[in-house]
Amino acid sequence: MSRIATALTIADPEGFYAELLAVHDALSPEASAALNARLILLLANQVGDRAVLSEALQEAARGSDTAG
Repeated sequence: MSRIATALTIADPEGFYAELLAVHDALSPEASAALNARLILLLANQVGDRAVLSEALQEAARGSDTAG
């Protein structure tokens, strides 16, 4: 059984998405990637559970098969 929440649970998801895009405005691709890496590590630290993080990586990798 999956412990990864795939249903939308973020309060004000549109506002969060707009904020996420805005923080990337005017950044170079390299700076944007570095910001994403820092954000991922901060959020992973909040999750804390190594098994959940592994499951999230697997879920994200599956999603990348259909991207682009």
